[in-house]
Amino acid sequence: MEMTVPTPDLGTDPVFAAEQAHLTEVYGKLEKIGHDAVAAMEAVAAAAAEDKKNMADELAVNFATWDDILETHADIVAMNNIIEAHDMANSVQAERLRAVEVLLREPYFAKIALQFREGQPAKELYIGSAGVSDENYRRLVVDWRSPVAEVYYNQVMGPVSYEADGRTIHADLKLRRQFDIEGPRLVSYFDSDVAIEDKLLLASLSRGRSAHMQAITATIQREQNLVVRHADVPVLQVAGVAGSGKTSVLMQRIAYLFYQHRGALDPTQVFLISPNPVFGRYIDRVLPDLGERNPEILTWAQFLAPLLPAGRGVGEGDVTYERLAAIDRAVAGFAFERSDFRDIEAAGVRLLGGDAVAKVAAKFDHLPAGPHRVTLMNEELDVRLDARLKGIAAQEDTHDEIADLPIEEQLRLFGETFEPQTDEEARTLAYTYVRDKYADAVRQVRGADWLDIDEIARRLMGVDGLTSVEWVYLKMALTGLSDPEAKYVMIDEVQDYSAGQLALMARYFRRANFLLLGDPNQAIAEGTASWDEIRAVFEATRGPVDECRLMTSYRSTPAITDLFAALLPAGEAMEVSSVQREAAAPEVLVCESAKAWEAELARVVEEAYGVEGLTAVIAPWKSEARRLAKLLGEGVALLGDGDSLPEAGVVVLPLKLAKGLEFDRVVVPDASARVFPVNDLARRRLYTTISRATRHVTILANGPLTELLK
Repeated sequence: MEMTVPTPDLGTDPVFAAEQAHLTEVYGKLEKIGHDAVAAMEAVAAAAAEDKKNMADELAVNFATWDDILETHADIVAMNNIIEAHDMANSVQAERLRAVEVLLREPYFAKIALQFREGQPAKELYIGSAGVSDENYRRLVVDWRSPVAEVYYNQVMGPVSYEADGRTIHADLKLRRQFDIEGPRLVSYFDSDVAIEDKLLLASLSRGRSAHMQAITATIQREQNLVVRHADVPVLQVAGVAGSGKTSVLMQRIAYLFYQHRGALDPTQVFLISPNPVFGRYIDRVLPDLGERNPEILTWAQFLAPLLPAGRGVGEGDVTYERLAAIDRAVAGFAFERSDFRDIEAAGVRLLGGDAVAKVAAKFDHLPAGPHRVTLMNEELDVRLDARLKGIAAQEDTHDEIADLPIEEQLRLFGETFEPQTDEEARTLAYTYVRDKYADAVRQVRGADWLDIDEIARRLMGVDGLTSVEWVYLKMALTGLSDPEAKYVMIDEVQDYSAGQLALMARYFRRANFLLLGDPNQAIAEGTASWDEIRAVFEATRGPVDECRLMTSYRSTPAITDLFAALLPAGEAMEVSSVQREAAAPEVLVCESAKAWEAELARVVEEAYGVEGLTAVIAPWKSEARRLAKLLGEGVALLGDGDSLPEAGVVVLPLKLAKGLEFDRVVVPDASARVFPVNDLARRRLYTTISRATRHVTILANGPLTELLK
């Protein structure tokens, strides 16, 4: 049951008038909180500056006797405590200011009325993108991530419950009201109990796409909320149809985790593996708009490249899990030999030879080859390298070398010119210079680059060349290479990775919880893991895998949704639904000659310039995208890895780059039987291409139309 309230005049609808009055009051309080926070931060800064000046004047550093040392230490500790108190006060005000900045754009988007005890009045709570209280600690706006806000997203009226501080709270939901608000102005409101026909959702969707993904906080649907607020588990695998909001849900999930672990979770401990650089730029404003910092956003290549030797490309990722399991079995019985060790060189100087590494290895012959032994060897080699560097620092030639350095370089290294007064000072400064000059050698030792991974692979596995995935995995198996600080890893478009790539990430981020999002029907490359294989990899490495499904499409019109849903395997299409308003039906143009096809394509693109929004001509391959861009002329932009999406116009791009993106209009330049033969891979590629469109699709065929669309 849903009541729709049309946008009324302020004076004719008492509910509208009351809500506008409340909004005006809240907006004024938010502005005051913001001004007060700025004033408090300025006062803290002034007090901190004054305290530092006074303490500096009063602090007398005296190390003459043991009592003097203790007194000096106590004074320094007291000074640091005062500085920390100022920093804490400043951070509290900065947090309030960030919340206010978010809320001034839209103070809240929903209201719920909860009756906790029969006979008592219902408690009204306003829900927004951030939470803030007034000077009396009365909650003005409840953060959408708070436990009580869950009853809004569950979309069930009447008896409800939610978990807070380990307790189950029961209540009766009397009202679920949604608002369309612009700053201090109430545009409209809706009272509803079911969100699938949500007027606010439809209004949001009708605004169309933009060059950057927008937060969906106000319109999170029930099936999406199950993912956003899912319990912390080692692995959560989410399958969603095209346009079901997988990536939006992922970003809201990250924001939810930051809220749940506030103060304990740093953005540097959260990794989002994105399908391509364009996509990374497309999503990079979502969390900042919610007052949160972005996590580490990396493509597969950006993740893998730093783990490989300099100059070695990331290569292909088509590696099976069985291949990596074989590496683990082989390493378990492996013994080092002299040929497994490389010299450590830096700046053209051999600092530690392979023979020296072998002597260190011999000290630990009682241990099997593996992370524990390599760690002990690293520590020993680090000591030997340091002794070597100290020897170089003591040489007169080194001192002369430093004296000949440009003044700017001396200032960079020492903060002053090189004019030592004693031999000890000369050696100390020279040691700083040598550590800087041979810093790459220190990195090599600590990174276990003294291991010749390729030579080990030849002895261990009888192969002369490893793929990049195998190379890194073998080094991980031998050295324990990993990021133990990572707490969460989100892999978007997970169906585009091989089992080997996924196993490598599962091992590298060994302490992190994983969220795996994707659509099995958007696997557009050969050699990627099936949905069941993805689950099997993480079950083998992490244990049980939780699963969720998203079957409602919010991106495309019903006609477009029906078109791409018809490309799904039997049984799946029946579950897919769209909540968008209807628009023009997809257009299919079959051309009997190449000349006619070129003319039709040029006409379609020319007409697209006269239509509002962004049109994408999506080619199946990069080479075809380049050919089409040349064919269509200079006015059409060819989108590459380094580009961002424009707001409007026409772009040509390959399907691989279009993954995860959406466009107002999509042109499929050639859906002929030659380009899309009847097989699973072609079906998935066509499904992915069509499903990028929100409002309109034009399909051309240079020759007979693919049977997949008949």
